[in-house]
Amino acid sequence: MRQRLQNTRRVVVLGLALSLMGPLLEPSTATAQPKFVVKPIAEKKVKQLPAGPLYWRIENFPTLAQAQAAAGPAALAAETAGRAWLFTLGPKGGSTAGGAEVADIGPVAPISAPEYLLRVSRASGPPGVSTPVHSHPGSETFYVLKGRLDQRTPSGVVHVEAGQALPGHPAGTTMEVSSGGSGELEALVMFVVDASKPFSSPAKFK
Repeated sequence: MRQRLQNTRRVVVLGLALSLMGPLLEPSTATAQPKFVVKPIAEKKVKQLPAGPLYWRIENFPTLAQAQAAAGPAALAAETAGRAWLFTLGPKGGSTAGGAEVADIGPVAPISAPEYLLRVSRASGPPGVSTPVHSHPGSETFYVLKGRLDQRTPSGVVHVEAGQALPGHPAGTTMEVSSGGSGELEALVMFVVDASKPFSSPAKFK
């Protein structure tokens, strides 16, 4: 009798343990929600900007080292999307020795600040994802590599296809950026913002 009771207790304890471990043993059905990803790839702070009006000149170089060697005071070099890039803020129509021009985008909305942050980011995401509604203390310029980028501002919605650019809006503009095409979005984003203020702030459409 005692042996039977011990066996019964063991079965009960084992059953309870398995029931508690069940959720851990079963494969998880939760999946990560797709997001609009903005990843900085290069940045620097400068005290002065070149004389305006200003444009972002985008060029490709054979190697990142060559792009870095060619970078001036208001330029950023980076490697992304399988290529070496040089992003130069300056007058329209310039060129850099050794570089192949991709785009000359502008004019960039002017700002005045005690110090400036120049940043280049890579934006990506599947169709339908978007950023939170926000603003920047400066301008945000886009160049789309793949897919379609949609930008909503108080002025309406602008669609930017692959190979096209958007010079951006004045500092403080409320915006929402989305992946609006039928495929994955990949875009380069160039910022000129007031380095003494928060880079991005939550905002609302009125």
